[in-house]
Amino acid sequence: MEDKRNIVVAMVLIALILFGWPYLTERFFPQPNAPVTASTTVAGAPATSAAAPAVVPTAAAVARPVSVAQAVATGGRIPIETPTLKGSINLTGARIDDLELVRYRETLAKDSPPVRLFAPGGTAKAYFATLGWAGAGLVAPTAGAVWTAPAGAKLTPTSPVTLTWDNGQGQQFAITLSVDDKYMFTAKQVMTNRGSAPVAASAFSSLTRIGTSPDPDSWTIHNGAMGVFNETAEYIDKDDIDEAPQGTLAKRSTGGWLGFTDHFWLGAVMPAQNAVVDTSIRHGANNLYQADFATTEKIVAPNSSSTTESRIFAGAKETRVLDGYADEQGITLLDRATDWGWFIWFAKPIFYLLDWLFAHIGNFGVAIMALTLIIRLVMYPIAQKQFQSMAAMRVLQPKVKALQEKYADDKPRMQQEMMALYKTEKINPLAGCLPILIQIPIFYALYKSLMLTVEMRHQPFALWIKDLSAPDPLHILNLFGLLPFTPPAFLGIGVLAILLGITMYLQFKLNPPPADPIQAQVFSIMPWMMMFIMAPFAAGLLLYWITNNILSIGQQRLLYARYPQMKEAMAAK
Repeated sequence: MEDKRNIVVAMVLIALILFGWPYLTERFFPQPNAPVTASTTVAGAPATSAAAPAVVPTAAAVARPVSVAQAVATGGRIPIETPTLKGSINLTGARIDDLELVRYRETLAKDSPPVRLFAPGGTAKAYFATLGWAGAGLVAPTAGAVWTAPAGAKLTPTSPVTLTWDNGQGQQFAITLSVDDKYMFTAKQVMTNRGSAPVAASAFSSLTRIGTSPDPDSWTIHNGAMGVFNETAEYIDKDDIDEAPQGTLAKRSTGGWLGFTDHFWLGAVMPAQNAVVDTSIRHGANNLYQADFATTEKIVAPNSSSTTESRIFAGAKETRVLDGYADEQGITLLDRATDWGWFIWFAKPIFYLLDWLFAHIGNFGVAIMALTLIIRLVMYPIAQKQFQSMAAMRVLQPKVKALQEKYADDKPRMQQEMMALYKTEKINPLAGCLPILIQIPIFYALYKSLMLTVEMRHQPFALWIKDLSAPDPLHILNLFGLLPFTPPAFLGIGVLAILLGITMYLQFKLNPPPADPIQAQVFSIMPWMMMFIMAPFAAGLLLYWITNNILSIGQQRLLYARYPQMKEAMAAK
């Protein structure tokens, strides 16, 4: 009766894990996109409020949005052209509102267009950066102000562009924009007072879009509004903004930055890192969101000027690029735009090792396999101790069985006698768990690298695996796409998931069987449970686990040769 009860409990637990796992992973382990990913663009069309220190999103909804092509074809524009970016600056409002990432495509299709990060106001998916001024009594340029630029101007890494505007009341405004060969714009804002009286002025920089991110936000991977305030990174939930008084989260900060992070892309505005600024993340009408900062208001005397420098990041969250800006330009904690979490101390080194292997091998799938081999080699001494312990445990099984029979009715005494036996024989029954415990942080670090880093996006392996950061696209249950339905995530069993189950089963078969029949039953079912659990995960993660299982099988055979008592025990079974 006791054994039957244990079996029922074990089966119930297995069912809970199998069917409850999809809901847990949705919350704590968000799954990658399908192999053909959607484009990442955003929207909005705000107006300016000159009375505020920054642009407040209060515009009415666009009844009939125009296409991006139509939007960029009207009005004056300055082209942007770098090795990584292509787009234009809108002279109306001095907005950077047309930006494509030329090194990244929206999907895996050969004719897929580049990822569009910024789009003009008035389009269905607008997202843009604005620079400007505000001040009590100051006639500052508004969203409708038309700026002037030199004829034939083009913004490139070697040719900055200066925009100018005159309010007709003695104040002149100039914005000099420069860009590097990656994703960083530098803005120098100068307000010159030619009037006869002093004026108050505050410079601001803002990002405006509809919604905080088209990518799902989760406990482990944040997508949406975020910032670094007073040297502390903060990930900000959409609900926190919506429920804030007047829909505004305000904070004073020295340096730092703020903006919107998508899964692979980032838009951020950055004051001078030693400047004290007032920051805001706002929610306005029509689902408009804005991140902005404003400098402290200054009194500008007649025939003098006020200068403010800031930066705008608009591009892919490439790990080395973010680290380079943090280290070389002193942008505080810019690498936290990638949500490594508290595990950053371990996850980033794993990523850098994987990236180094990829640079030398040229295939991320093979690099993952090489990383797995390196990890197995490092863990080889630990695996030896595990097998020594397992071999000794097998030799000791007759004595353990005798104690279990002798004290079957006295569980505390049985445990006490067994611990005394282990101590006498100098055996640690938990030694076999150590490799598994070590694998957990490695597995999680690889999960973070595959899910977070744009370097893994759209990286092929071989044959049908065209994107290692996406799930296996071949599903057995719909006959590899021949049947017209898509299975639910945890039933989307692909070839890699089946290989995972088979290799795990073979690995378990090589292990000595547990003395407890309930444990033996659980272990016999576990490979097939893991096949279902791991099916929705990134193909690269399954590739890592399959390679690890194959290496473990080879390692077990090698160690069986070194510890014949293990082999004898298996033969006796």
